[in-house]
Order: sequence, then structure tokens, then C-alpha cells
Amino acid sequence: MTRSERRSRRMLQVAGAGAAALMALSACSSSDDSSSSAPGSSSGSASASPKLSGTVTVFAAASLQESFTELGAEFEKQHPGTKVTFNFGGSDTLAASITGGAPADVFAAASAKTMAIVTDKNDTAGTPVTFVRNQLEIATLPGNPDKVASLKDLTKSGLKVVLCDKTVPCGAAAQKALEASKLELTPVSYEQDVKSALTKVELKEADAAVVYKTDVKAAGDKVEGVDFPESAEAVNDYPIALLKNAPNAEAAEAFIALVRSAEGQRVLGEAGFLKP
Repeated sequence: MTRSERRSRRMLQVAGAGAAALMALSACSSSDDSSSSAPGSSSGSASASPKLSGTVTVFAAASLQESFTELGAEFEKQHPGTKVTFNFGGSDTLAASITGGAPADVFAAASAKTMAIVTDKNDTAGTPVTFVRNQLEIATLPGNPDKVASLKDLTKSGLKVVLCDKTVPCGAAAQKALEASKLELTPVSYEQDVKSALTKVELKEADAAVVYKTDVKAAGDKVEGVDFPESAEAVNDYPIALLKNAPNAEAAEAFIALVRSAEGQRVLGEAGFLKP
């Protein structure tokens, strides 16, 4: 073999060794990239949301009972290990309980005015957000035997009518509608929440009550609903807020997110609530 041939052979061997080294480095780099993005790596774990657990205590307006109960069950299904407990009632009573120190995570009120009772005491963590609206309707006995067709008909002599207390959002809205119609109405009783007012009609202890459309719908064939145009003057916004001293703030925020999600809005819409 000539000197020139030997030199060419050595050059080919060196080039081949260099190529092999480059391939090895490339494979090592690829392996490192793969391991850094693999499931269970530290970067993947850091981005994963923590698992929710524990109880979420929700104080909510009585008119939210059916829809929030459904959403509570859905929340527990989505987050095994959690439990949602509710305290339903008149918004003003719930607000007073919260400012008085009752432990709760979330407050959903039937009016901005009752939510303000809590925010004025700095008992919310952030600004409340309106998630639905609700409109009034007259609930009568099944078949509407008294032929109630308008808000004015409720002033008929001998008709037993029930209203929510004026301090309760449904009662304040009813008063606003009556004032807009320049009507005066003396009910046989003022009730502390909308469910109590509706129950009076369901039990035939009253002939009619001014409640929310959602409550009439939830009652099914136990009552009959009568729309009246003045209700458009008294539509209530429903705000929801995380409470400042929430025992389970993380899960509470997730529940609020569910209420405001497309799924939550679907459930609330089917119950008769209006979009915010």
C-alpha cells in the first residue's frame, strides 16, 4: 500500500470516529429531554393542580336550593374526597350570621344589598361577582281559582296574599314592583324567605304569594304561576363571593368556578334563572 493510500485510510477512520461520537452525544441529549418531560418528573408535578379535599360550607339564598344542591352533588363527583354542605335561608339572615362569625366558605346572596352587609364588614376575600338574575312571579293555587291575572288582582278584598319580609330580597323586589304600579297591598303575613312564602300557598294557607319564577318552577304542579309586567322593574342580581376567613378557601374557589362555568350556568338556566 502506498503512502498516499495509507494517509487516506487514516483520514476515513478519524471521520468515522467523529461521526459516531456526534451520534452518541445526540442520543444522550435526546434521552435527557425525554426524561425531563416524562410524566411524574418534577416539572410535570409542579404544574399539576393539587387534589381538593374536605368540606365546603356554602351559605346561599333559599331560592338557590334546588340548583345549588344539584351543583353540590356534581362538585363532589368531580372532586372525590370533598363534601359540600349548605345553609339555605333568607339572604339578610345569612349575611347577619356571617358577620356574626359563623364559619362558612362561600356566600351566594339574592341581592347586591344583602351582599353589601358582608362586604361592608370586610368579610369577603375579593369582589363579589353576579352569577345569575331572578325575576318575580305570582304563585296561585293550582288552576288559579281566584282568576289572578295581574299584580292589581292581589289587592282584591278577601284574597289571602303572602309576601316575603321587606328586608328579604324577594320582599324588597315585591315592594319595588308594587310601588312601580302605585299599588298598596296588605298581606296576611310576611315570611322570612321565599320558600316559606311559597309553602303557604302549597299548603293552601294563602291564595297567592309573590315569589321568584324559579320557585314557581321548582314547585311543579303544587302551584300555578302568573307573570306580571311590573316584575321587569324589580329583577334581582345574585352575587357570589369567597369569604375572608373561609376554612377551605381552595375548594371554595373551585365551587364558585363551577357555579360560573358553562355547566353551572346550564343548571341554573334550567331552574329558571336569567343570565347575569
